[in-house]
Amino acid sequence: MRIISGSFKGRRFQLPNNLKARPTTDFAKESLFNILQNITEIEDCTALDLFAGTGSIGLEFISRGAKQVTCVEQYTPHVSFIRSVAEKLKVDNLLLVKGDVYQYINKCGRQFDIVFADAPYADPRLSEIPSLVFQAGLLKSGAWLVVEHSHHNDFSEEPHFKELRKY
Repeated sequence: MRIISGSFKGRRFQLPNNLKARPTTDFAKESLFNILQNITEIEDCTALDLFAGTGSIGLEFISRGAKQVTCVEQYTPHVSFIRSVAEKLKVDNLLLVKGDVYQYINKCGRQFDIVFADAPYADPRLSEIPSLVFQAGLLKSGAWLVVEHSHHNDFSEEPHFKELRKY
């Protein structure tokens, strides 16, 4: 896993063999952050990384100057990996939450500038994520929700839908 830009640019971390998730590809991550940087301020933002997996997206936010990043992940080896990378980088603005994403959404009580959700494509509740995030009030005014998904999901009819990108 590699951080592609910001204060930790070029830092690489070897993934343990026991991880189920793989980090977002550098190409997709760079494209995502280029889009985000053109539509909003990443520096000093607050970000929520749902289904954090390896922590690649959350750590990229930190590297690019996000004020606070919350990563939510249920799988213990993933949480341990994210924690170890955060410790190696000596970051103190990453809040790591081990738990069920759907329960977290309902109980969070905070708002964010950017919410990124990368649920497993086989997650039967993936299609509920946009409505749950909006119902829970997780987005500040002018905030962005990014949902990574397979071609089997169509969010174009969601009331807050803006754009679809394929990578």
